[in-house]
Amino acid sequence: MKSVPIILSGIFLILTGFLLFPDPGDTSWPEYNGDGARSHYSPLTQISKENVEQLKVAWTYASGGADTIGNRSQIQCNPIIIKGILYGVSAGTQAFAINAATGKEIWKTSLTDNGGTTSRGLTYWEQGSDKRIFFGARKWLYALNATTGELIESFGEKGRINLKTDIERPGADDYITSNTPNTIFKNLIIVGTRVAESETALLGDVRAYNVLTGKLAWTFHTIPALGEYGYNTWQAQPARKNFGGANAWAGMAIDRGRGIVYIPTGSAAYDFYGGNRPGNNLFANCLIALDAATGKRLWHFQLVHHDIWDRDPPAPPNLVTVTHQGKQVDAVVQITKQGYVFVFDRVTGKPLFPIKETAFVMDAMLGEKPSRTQPIPTLPLPFTRQTFHEKNFNSFVADRDSLAGLLSKAKTGSAYIPITGDMTIFYPGTDGGAQWGGAATDQEGILYVPAKEIPVYTSLVKKEVISDKKGVTGANLYQLNCAACHGADKMGNHDGSYPSLANVDKRLKTEQVHAILQKGKGMMPSFSHISEAERKAIVDFLFNKNDNNALVATKNGTVPYQHTGYNRWYDKNGYPVSQPPWGTLTAVDLNTGQRRWQIPLGEYKALIDKGIPPTGTDNYGGPLVTASNLIFIAASRDEQFRAIEKETGKILWTATLPAAGYASPSTYSVNGRQYIVIACGGGKLNTRSGDKFVAFALP
Repeated sequence: MKSVPIILSGIFLILTGFLLFPDPGDTSWPEYNGDGARSHYSPLTQISKENVEQLKVAWTYASGGADTIGNRSQIQCNPIIIKGILYGVSAGTQAFAINAATGKEIWKTSLTDNGGTTSRGLTYWEQGSDKRIFFGARKWLYALNATTGELIESFGEKGRINLKTDIERPGADDYITSNTPNTIFKNLIIVGTRVAESETALLGDVRAYNVLTGKLAWTFHTIPALGEYGYNTWQAQPARKNFGGANAWAGMAIDRGRGIVYIPTGSAAYDFYGGNRPGNNLFANCLIALDAATGKRLWHFQLVHHDIWDRDPPAPPNLVTVTHQGKQVDAVVQITKQGYVFVFDRVTGKPLFPIKETAFVMDAMLGEKPSRTQPIPTLPLPFTRQTFHEKNFNSFVADRDSLAGLLSKAKTGSAYIPITGDMTIFYPGTDGGAQWGGAATDQEGILYVPAKEIPVYTSLVKKEVISDKKGVTGANLYQLNCAACHGADKMGNHDGSYPSLANVDKRLKTEQVHAILQKGKGMMPSFSHISEAERKAIVDFLFNKNDNNALVATKNGTVPYQHTGYNRWYDKNGYPVSQPPWGTLTAVDLNTGQRRWQIPLGEYKALIDKGIPPTGTDNYGGPLVTASNLIFIAASRDEQFRAIEKETGKILWTATLPAAGYASPSTYSVNGRQYIVIACGGGKLNTRSGDKFVAFALP
C-alpha cells in the first residue's frame, strides 16, 4: 500500500503534458518577483556556490512573437510557477502555460486586441478547484482558466474588463494597459495601469475588482476630487478634469497579514512641464499605503514634489524586516531612478533614516513653478553617482574637446535641474538609476539593486502653434506627436530604445504603421486620440508621399512646450561618455544604510580586448537571490546570465543567452530538482530580439 502514492506522484496527464500530482516537496514561484513582498527571494539551496558552475540548459521554450522585420520585440516577463506549471507571456503578448520540468506547451492564448503592450507577467488566484490567471493586454484585464487558458465568461464582459471605464476625462486619449502584474488580496485583484505621459493622459486611479465577477470593489483617486485629501495640492482646479497620470504603473507590494497594499505612483502628465499644474500634485510620485480591503489611505510619502523630470518610482517597493536601533522593524523600501533609497516603517510610514527637504536652484521655463525643495534621504547612501561634470568624461571618450564644449553650455551638476531651452543633463538618466526590474532583498535585510549610470540630455522647445483654422502638414504633426521619441530627424535615439523611422518604408507597409498608430505596439502607446486624417498625414510623411498636400486641422493643448527626447549620451564609437561603471549591481545594508559592495554589471567585449576592465552596460531587469547565498541576474546588453556570490559580489558563473535577458529570473523546484528560468527577449538597446524562455538546472 505504501507504494501507491509514490506511483501516483509520477503520473503525467499525457494529453497536456503537465504534472498532475506534483511532488509534495515542489517549491513554487507564485507571484511577480516571487511573493507579495516583491523580494525576488527563494529559500531553495540545491544550486549552491559549490556546484553552480555545473549548471546546464534544462529546456528552452520558443514562446513565439519575436519580431523578424527589424522592429525589435521584447519580453519583460517574470514567469510564475505553480505546482509544476510555468505561466508566462510571449514576445507576441500571448499568455501561455508550459510544463515547468520540460518546457512542453500546455496552452497559449491567441488574442488579437493586445497592441501597445509589453507585459511583465501574470497574476494567479485559486480557491478550491477554481484556478485563474489574470492578464493585462491593451485596455483589457483578462481572466483565464489556469488549466485550459480559456476565458472565464462569468468575469466582467465575457472574461475581461475594459480598464478605460471610469477613468476618462475631457480631451483624454484611449491609451491604457495593465502590463505589470496586479496584486491579489483575498477575493480582490488590485489593479494599477500604464497610461500616456502626455497632456492627453487618462486618470491614474488605483482600482480593486472582485476576482469572481469582475465587479468594481473600490477606487482610490490618485488625483483627488473636491473634498478629498490632497485636493489643495493642485492649484489648477478641477484637477481630475484637467490632468491625468499619477498612475500605478510600476507594480505594488502587499502585506497580507496586515491587509496593507503599498503603491508607488507615476508622474502627473505632462511629465516635463508643470506650469499648468502648480502645486505639489498629490498623489503623483508617492509611495502610498492603502487598506487593501477598502482602498482607504493609511499614509503616504511624496518622493518628488511637482515632478517635471519624469522621476517617478520605477519598480514595486520591497517589504523586508531590518534591525533598526536594536529592534526588528518591518519596513517598506522604495528605490528610485535618482539612485536614492527610501526606507519607512511599514505600519506608520515613519522614515527609518532622516529625510531632509533640500533646496535646489530652480531657474525654470516661463510659467513653471518648481517646488523649492525636494526630499533627500540621508541614508541609505545612494547607489548611483548624482552629478555629471567635465571631469566625469571617461578616459577614452571620442571627440572629448567637442563634447566638453557642449557640456560647458549645458545645465548640469544637480539631481533636480528644471529643463529649459538649454541642453539639460540628467545623471543618472531619465530611466535610472533603478528601473522597472526592481531590487531583491534577503533575510538579513540586504538590498541588491541593479542600476544604470549613463547621462541623458534633453531640452524643452516651444510647440508649434496650430489653430483649428490653420492647415498643417504631416511634417508638422510628426514634430508635434512623434519627434520627442523618434527624433526631429526621424533617426531615433542613439541606443535604439526609440527606433529610427527614416527607412520605415523599407520595413513596414503603410497599413502596418496605421495599425501601430491606432493600437500601439510594445512600449509605444496608441495615438487613437488623433484623427484619422492626422494619422494619414503622419504616415504619408514617413513614406514620403506628397506631404505638402496632406493638409488637416488639429488643436493645441494647454502645455506650450515639448521635450526633445530621451537622449542617452554616447560618443561616436557608441560608448557612454561618462566614466564607468555604466551599469552596476549594488548591495545595500538596510540595517545600517551603508553600501556593502558594488560591481560593474555587464561588459563590452571590444573594450575588454583592449585591456579595459569591465565597464558595466545599460541594463533592464531585476535580480534573483537564493538562500544558498547566490544572486542570479541577466539584464545587461551583452546577453550574459550571471551567478554572483551574495556576500562579495564575485561572479561565479556565466552563460550566453540566445538574446539579452531584459527580465527578472524565477526559480522553483519540480520533483526535487531546482530550476532557474529567464526570458530572453532582447530588443532594447539595439540588441537582437528573441522569443525564448531558457531554464537551467544541475545535470
